Amino acid sequence: MDRKSILVLVVSFALILLWPKLMHELYPPPPAGTNSVAMPTNQPAANQPAANLSTSALPPTTNASAAIPVMPSDAPEKLLVVTTEDAIYTFTSHGGGLKSVHLQKYPEVIDCSKSMPGEKRLASLNAKAPLPAFALLGDGSEKASFKLSRFGDTVTAERASSNGMVVIKEFQISSNNLIQVKVRMENRSREAIAIPNHEIVLGAATPMTVKDESITMGLHWFNGAKAQNIDGNWFANPSFLSCVGMGGSPRAEYQEGSSNVVWASVNNQFFALAVIPREPAPRIIGRPVALPPPSPEAIAAEPKAMLNPSGMQASFAYPALLLPGNQGMERQFTVYAGPKEYNAIARIGADMKNELDQIMGFGGFFGFFAKMLLLSMNGLHALGLSYGLSIIGITVIIKTLFWPLTAASTKSMKRMAALQPQLKAIADKYKDDPTKKNQKTMEFMKENKVSPLGGCLPMLLQIPVFFGFYKMLQSAIELRGASFLWACDLSQEDTIFHLAFLGNFPINPLPLIMGATMLWQARLTPMSPGMDPAQQKIMKYMPLMFIFILYRMSAGLTLYWTVQNLLTIAQMKLTNAKTEPVGTVTVIPPKRKK
Repeated sequence: MDRKSILVLVVSFALILLWPKLMHELYPPPPAGTNSVAMPTNQPAANQPAANLSTSALPPTTNASAAIPVMPSDAPEKLLVVTTEDAIYTFTSHGGGLKSVHLQKYPEVIDCSKSMPGEKRLASLNAKAPLPAFALLGDGSEKASFKLSRFGDTVTAERASSNGMVVIKEFQISSNNLIQVKVRMENRSREAIAIPNHEIVLGAATPMTVKDESITMGLHWFNGAKAQNIDGNWFANPSFLSCVGMGGSPRAEYQEGSSNVVWASVNNQFFALAVIPREPAPRIIGRPVALPPPSPEAIAAEPKAMLNPSGMQASFAYPALLLPGNQGMERQFTVYAGPKEYNAIARIGADMKNELDQIMGFGGFFGFFAKMLLLSMNGLHALGLSYGLSIIGITVIIKTLFWPLTAASTKSMKRMAALQPQLKAIADKYKDDPTKKNQKTMEFMKENKVSPLGGCLPMLLQIPVFFGFYKMLQSAIELRGASFLWACDLSQEDTIFHLAFLGNFPINPLPLIMGATMLWQARLTPMSPGMDPAQQKIMKYMPLMFIFILYRMSAGLTLYWTVQNLLTIAQMKLTNAKTEPVGTVTVIPPKRKK
């Protein structure tokens, strides 16, 4: 391969790697719209009774105005903060809900430089969202003032309307990042009150730092059989022709479900706010929402900060209903607001029998491998190994399991190379009869115990493991902040410094080492018989593509791939030392049929 071809390959790989960023810079997505209320249109009318909804009678002497004063809509915001060992919960009087959750054991940013001044900020959920969790949409009270009170670990938000309708929300804070929530609507008048189509806000997936992208945030929901994941790309609706103005237009709303919404969550890469209704909700609605812009100080510290950050707000949609006089109705929810720690989430899902662990994104074929790898890594870590050494340990175990297959593959490829003259002779002899040629070739290979798929099978079997590692590292919080050698956070790239003259381009050693080991491995791997010389050169330099693809991936993933390459190289050298040299292979001619 000449220099020009190599240059073309390098430029092509660079464009593949940088294309999404380039399109984002040239054609940035429009800012998210405001938090408008767009209610479902396929719900029963307000003058119809609510189906399958249990109500309870109120004491006949209840007086709404005496028990709970009507709060003015423009009353100043009041906050009520509850601090536990796990988190800091902030409730707001505006909307009467959970404004934010700050997790005590998790910093907002992993500081590798150890130079961040001031007090460390905590990882948060629903921070800076336009509405608190459990705000009501549809009755005009989403930002109305509620009266907040606290008794022990229970926070109550109450609001009365002039027509006798009272809304009471109770938040009972429990351990293990759990909250039990009750939303009660009471008609304390004698006349029936029509409640329109309404939504209960679950919260919003919001970025924690100024560099977080929408692809790391998502809306998950479970229909009892399968989990669905909607991320920022779904709302952006990009296409290959977006750069020329012919792509899909951005979507403003996601709406699914038919009384089968078992749970839903809004989450970023490592943290989730999941809401589990006692009875499956009718529908799930998701919308992009605009967030406050970053401060000038944040923009100055990070030039690539998102100037128009956005999030994804989710809510349960409920139909209109007619609430009789002196009657009340209640909906109950369990909330998990914490890290995406598999063991903790799986335990909650097992107790409630709702497969909550699918928040991790471990569904599908590759998800099975991701789950097994995570459990194995946690098992090795429980034995006292660091997470970096646990990844190396898993790689050694996997390589040991595949060792016989890889050794047989290497021997088969070397025998194929030695038998190339005989295979070429068969091809020349039967060049005018393809069927006969294939038959004689397969007979010859069978007699000499070689297979054309021998060199590909080990690689094909390792692909699920590779993608399993990738899926695991996308959401497993165990590696967040775990250090190994120079990498201070195995869940992120292992940058040691930036090149200012290249626009602060990061220098990541592990992908470079990985690429070097792949080039070494490619030179030791025998080429397939009959491959064109130009194709052979392309195969030798193909590892360069993986450097570009994996350069910005997490250090945990490139550590696994690097160790796997080194073990493969060691195995190839051992196998080659024990394999008879090329040219000394005894050729067994095909048997002649009598």
